Amino acid sequence: MKNILNMKWLDWLKLKRIDWYIIKKFLGTYFFSLALIIVVIVVFDYNEKIDRFATSNATTQEIIFDYYLNLAPYYANTFSALFVFISVIYFTSKLADNSEIIAMFASGISFRRLMKPYMVSAGIIAIMTFALSSYVIPQGNKTRLAFEQQHNKKKKVETAQNVQLNLENNSIVYIERYDSRNNLGWRFSLDRFEGKKLVSRMTANSITHDPESPGKWTAKRWTIRDMQGDKDIIRSSNREPLDTVLPFEPNDFLISEGEQETMTSPELSAYIDKQKSRGISNIKTFEVEYHKRIAMSFAAFILTIIGASLSSRKRKGGMGLSLGVGLALSFSYIMLQTVSAAFAEKMPVVLAVWLPNILFTLIAIYLYRRAPR
Repeated sequence: MKNILNMKWLDWLKLKRIDWYIIKKFLGTYFFSLALIIVVIVVFDYNEKIDRFATSNATTQEIIFDYYLNLAPYYANTFSALFVFISVIYFTSKLADNSEIIAMFASGISFRRLMKPYMVSAGIIAIMTFALSSYVIPQGNKTRLAFEQQHNKKKKVETAQNVQLNLENNSIVYIERYDSRNNLGWRFSLDRFEGKKLVSRMTANSITHDPESPGKWTAKRWTIRDMQGDKDIIRSSNREPLDTVLPFEPNDFLISEGEQETMTSPELSAYIDKQKSRGISNIKTFEVEYHKRIAMSFAAFILTIIGASLSSRKRKGGMGLSLGVGLALSFSYIMLQTVSAAFAEKMPVVLAVWLPNILFTLIAIYLYRRAPR
């Protein structure tokens, strides 16, 4: 019995000529439409920023290679779900209008069997989307955002106030104000605990970070109080600075807009875990970005099923109705995805990010069952 099942699976996985025909149609339409929209975006973006480029001393090489070659994949990934939907509806409607789908059904191909090349194509797009968003685009975003900060007056976060971190060695750090322009923090304190008991407290009027040496800080006008039973040992100096190594860096609390987009998925996961352990609460945007990359990949399958189910029936009015319904659904998906990310402040992040996929999965199941057989 198991051998028979394995034979059926192997037979199902084999791609036939009709499968390759649909895959080429799907991926060809998808990449062509995506390339067109990227060209349009680049042209409009360049026209909008041409004055800034002219006054910013940016070279042509920087504009092309540092900015636009990194901007194109970013927008390609952003609009990927939309053009999966549009591509499926467009070429499937053409197949239906040309009676090609009717001929397939007449030859004994079921709608379920017809979905095989669609799912293979969606799988290719899903893998590509995940690889781009998780590993390739974050590296390009670093270069692109650095270019924008230098030439497009996009400000980087350089100061922080009332910083409090829980360190791994059962310690709590507090800095009243920090300025990265001179690597200087004011009113510093470091409390060390054993269980719930405070055993040591260090305070300093100011503390300076050494960007060349990870974790190295220099305290000025410092006081250290060690609590040993009933006896306190106090050391202090208003003249001699004190060098110390602490397991945190300024970038742990200086978070710039869009910084989550410059991290690969493994880096995001490690960053989220580290910030949670330190008691930092403003990491929702990082959690949303991490889960959104996975959810966007699965969206290719969901939207492909919806698109194929909608457009596989031949209609009197041609593809206009299918395309209109498809565009409405695709834009509602993107809008819901944007809105649901804002819900992450009031509900679990995973649920907020996956909510559009859950709702559209239900729509996909309904439309799949109503599709022609």
